[in-house]
Amino acid sequence: MAIARPGSYYLSEGYAARLRARYAAEQRFKAYGIAAVAAAAVMLVVLLGTIVGQGYTAFWQTQIRLEIHFDPAEIDPQGTRDRSVLATANTMKLVRDSLAAQFPDITERAERRALYDIMSSGAPFQLTRMLLDDPSLIGTTRSVWLTASDDVDQFIKGYISRDVPESARRVSDLQIRAVDALASRNAVEKQFNTVLFTGGDSREPELAGIGGAIVGSFLTLLVTLALSVPIGVAAAIYLEEFAPKNRWTDLIEVNINNLAAVPSIVFGLLGLAVFLSVFGMPRSAPVVGGLVLALMTLPTIIIASRAALKAVPPSIREAALGVGASRLQAVLHHVLPLAMPGILTGTIIGMAQALGETAPLLMIGMVAFIVDIPGGFTDSATVLPVQIFMWADSPERAFLERTSAAIMILLGFLIAMNAVAVLLRKKFERRW
Repeated sequence: MAIARPGSYYLSEGYAARLRARYAAEQRFKAYGIAAVAAAAVMLVVLLGTIVGQGYTAFWQTQIRLEIHFDPAEIDPQGTRDRSVLATANTMKLVRDSLAAQFPDITERAERRALYDIMSSGAPFQLTRMLLDDPSLIGTTRSVWLTASDDVDQFIKGYISRDVPESARRVSDLQIRAVDALASRNAVEKQFNTVLFTGGDSREPELAGIGGAIVGSFLTLLVTLALSVPIGVAAAIYLEEFAPKNRWTDLIEVNINNLAAVPSIVFGLLGLAVFLSVFGMPRSAPVVGGLVLALMTLPTIIIASRAALKAVPPSIREAALGVGASRLQAVLHHVLPLAMPGILTGTIIGMAQALGETAPLLMIGMVAFIVDIPGGFTDSATVLPVQIFMWADSPERAFLERTSAAIMILLGFLIAMNAVAVLLRKKFERRW
């Protein structure tokens, strides 16, 4: 019987073929992975490109410069300079008189109405605020930049074409001629849209802002943070460091893990049934929204905190106990500080999750139309995701623009929060 030489198997043609096939399979698997990552990156770029392409123009708003004569006869006939009188002055007539003076050839009533519609319905309120801030304007003539209507704004930004028939666009030929005439006098300009960040919601797109939603989100997250972090960290410390290992703690751990996977709308139903129906708490208030989101984020914080505590080497506990520390002292003075980076990371991720939630807040009434900026935890308010949801359902083209802009701002907050979580982990992470 022939004896094979040592190593002859690895020199055989069959082995070489199998080796080539294995390498080819590894290369294919690597190529599949790269293709999957590339496809995900392409879809992400398409998504972000679509959102940015539709929303970046919302950060600018078309303004029209008018020569406004602050006629004392219309504003303050008695000359009292009383703020209540100035607040109710007919500033709309000042805007219309200025437009009529610039276009004296437009005399028919329907044409005048179309001319007046190039200005926003909020333009008179801008003049009222100017008068309240500076009553010395009465009797003077000033060049004032006022907000254009949403249709004119969309026309200036190129979303409404002048080449289509008049019946197929929201801006009439007369309005286009008026805007062109004003533009030729350098009286039409796109300016940074501060109202988008400082204003509340409005039925008029050019007056709508996310200021109220930002404040509502901030107040809601404050309540969530104040409730979920102490309770979540305390629960994690007890379960990981002090709780006996028996069937009851096993049942609690299973339920915590299951709660992390419960759809968020279930927590909204819980808030509706308990906080609103039983306890009679105010609807659409940050305090109720914070309570619901705190319940939703508790499992995430508990799981992350337990993982961080478990990652601390047992030698730390043993060394503390060996020098006479109690179990509580060992946990609070030694284990918890070392686990804090992981706990902070889990907390920030939980807060980011809460910031992006919509469904549970819809169930407790935070979908209400809120114009004023909330001033406290019990005032009616909305949040950024709900504001986006409401604007996305509006038919005006300008609301689509603002919806995309609000999504960009929300994504910016989420990216910033996740970046902070990564930085905290990198900064405080200890390797054992």
